[in-house]
Amino acid sequence: MNLEQEVWRDQIKNDSNAIILDVRTEDEFSEGIIPGAINIDIYKGQGFLYAIEELDKSKNYYVYCRSGGRSAQACSIMNQLGFPNTYNLIGGIMNWEGEVV
Repeated sequence: MNLEQEVWRDQIKNDSNAIILDVRTEDEFSEGIIPGAINIDIYKGQGFLYAIEELDKSKNYYVYCRSGGRSAQACSIMNQLGFPNTYNLIGGIMNWEGEVV
């Protein structure tokens, strides 16, 4: 599901089951992240799939990338793998107005 950043941010605040997932490259990740994010690079191909399969499917995943494209793709892949709750940040971290660490 694609969410505008205000909704995405508000949902995370009220979701005790939330996991923030950054699907950018390690280099991009090192430039700054949304606090609490874990990094699984979607460009790792099969490695990405293996890492995703290790995640808890009962959690709610809030996914972002640089502009929203890769994270939308990641949400689609995760849904196909049986993750019922994935939320894509429209506009990605480029348009993020919240905290970055």
